[in-house]
Amino acid sequence: MNFTESNHPFWQQVLKLALGAGFAFGVLCGAARCDTVAAAGKPTHAIAMHGTPALAPDFAAMPYVNPDAPKGGRLIQGVLGTFDSLNPLIVKGLAVQQVRGFVIESLMARGNDEAFTLYGLLAQSVETDDARTYVTFRIDPRARFSDGEPVRAEDVLFSWQLLRDKGRPNHRLYYAKVTTAEALDQATVRFDFGGAADRELPLILALMPVLPKHAVDVATFEETSMAPPLGSGPYRVTAVKPGASVTLTRSPDYWGRGLPVNRGLWNFDEIRLDYFREANSHFEAFKRGLYDFRVENEPLRWHDGYDFPAARDGEVIRDTIRTGMPQPSEFLVFNTRRPVFSDIRVREALLQLFDFEWINRNYFFGLYTRAAGFFAGSELSAYQRPADDRERALLKPFLSQLRPEIVDGSYRLPVSDGSGRDRGALRKALTLLAQAGYELDGTALRHRSTREKLRFEILVTTRDQERIALAYAGNLKRAGIEVAVRAVDAVQFDQRRLAFDFDMIQNRWDQSLSPGNEQSFYWGAESADHQGTRNYMGARDPAIEAMIAAMLESRERPGLVSAVRALDRVLASGFYVIPLYNVQEQWIARWNRIERPKATALTGYLPETWWQRPSTQQR
Repeated sequence: MNFTESNHPFWQQVLKLALGAGFAFGVLCGAARCDTVAAAGKPTHAIAMHGTPALAPDFAAMPYVNPDAPKGGRLIQGVLGTFDSLNPLIVKGLAVQQVRGFVIESLMARGNDEAFTLYGLLAQSVETDDARTYVTFRIDPRARFSDGEPVRAEDVLFSWQLLRDKGRPNHRLYYAKVTTAEALDQATVRFDFGGAADRELPLILALMPVLPKHAVDVATFEETSMAPPLGSGPYRVTAVKPGASVTLTRSPDYWGRGLPVNRGLWNFDEIRLDYFREANSHFEAFKRGLYDFRVENEPLRWHDGYDFPAARDGEVIRDTIRTGMPQPSEFLVFNTRRPVFSDIRVREALLQLFDFEWINRNYFFGLYTRAAGFFAGSELSAYQRPADDRERALLKPFLSQLRPEIVDGSYRLPVSDGSGRDRGALRKALTLLAQAGYELDGTALRHRSTREKLRFEILVTTRDQERIALAYAGNLKRAGIEVAVRAVDAVQFDQRRLAFDFDMIQNRWDQSLSPGNEQSFYWGAESADHQGTRNYMGARDPAIEAMIAAMLESRERPGLVSAVRALDRVLASGFYVIPLYNVQEQWIARWNRIERPKATALTGYLPETWWQRPSTQQR
């Protein structure tokens, strides 16, 4: 499962180097069946999706933290966009996503050096059976909300029911799979799944946000609010300037500060989120030192935009981080709900007309690669790999609708001559478009029967997106296709994306090494009809549903890998997207007053592990 609950630019974040890294960090699958530490009827400190947790019950701290990191100081984060709500658990509004994690906790916390392993947080133990037909959590008796009230089983049940009925679509989808839930005593809660073949459910429930029953108004929960939420986490919301900034202050009496899972984390006394509506002003504010770090997403800026005095003098440090995750990939997404993109031949033709080689050389200094699929650079990717016997068995009922070359691994994305005017690509595209009923009428491409022009709009929000869209629109014009590029601010872009109010957008789905229920949220037929999900393309395919089901039923790592690769092949055969490029590294710029551990988690950078250099804490 991915940490997809938040729209956070960095949580998407996402997990790891193929199985080689998995072996190094506790994924111990081979000829023998994989068993988790949470064995039948035995409460344990951790649970892994596959294999065994890497850390023993007596672990002292996570391996990617500095357990002796100094406390104090302030971290200022610059956020592109705005907000009108402090509740990240509902669909309505633009929420401050950092509330989740910093203020509101879960029963268990991720080990960020493992594909999908959770360690006790609010819950001091977890118990399930071999088939994972139920899960029981025992709450740590020390756990407290920030008002001093203890965290009880009734709070967990309340949170589950509230989010199942009124939460975000992913919560409603996941939590509705529970058939019964009960408090065995004040500190113990059990969830039963009625025999559902979903081995990820215990872990999903372990990551459920836990809310205080005594402090939440159910009647107004779905409404946006600027009222600071009450949680059990290390921070409290102490100041809000609507649309401009939010201040989080570390709780001096935070109940979990001594837990091994928290050692070396939550080091700043104060975290302030400053919001910027426009990308250029966002960057200029960083250059002036108005906030402490930024995640850079534009190659041009990373390549030549950091030649300013503070960067030259070493006051600004640039970190290039290689993670073990599937490489985050950017795509142009077809909204197949729109008639213009309902024909797969049109979508494939438009893929032919995208000149990656020209764009990569002229805009991105050749820094990028690309792959046809959603798990690039990992063992989960099907691109350029032949389907194994397990995959073929899964895909057998659907082979007639899949491209044979995608199944046998011989399919390759189009490679242009890099001129920006590749005639071969144009001929292939026009052939496909003719098969779909289109013909050139002078300089315009029209449908033979309706005489409607082939035209659509690309919605963009950043300079990088606009440059790609304009270059692409130029290529499409050569084929007689009329494209409008509409630039909107980040707020409007998010609103339209969530409402599926677009023809084409640029998007990325970050993936982990342990995909799970979130895949239904990305591509499931039910998600296609619910605003706020991430099935932006509107995919509705029984083959997708079958591959996701097989993935959730997998007990061993090899079975999971085959199911995910099979899903990757089905998605690629649908031509729902145009792959743009793969991001092979994380680019982080920070002022040198902020320090980070020497070790990097498998998932990449984690600001909650950072601290302020003591000599600069009086700023």
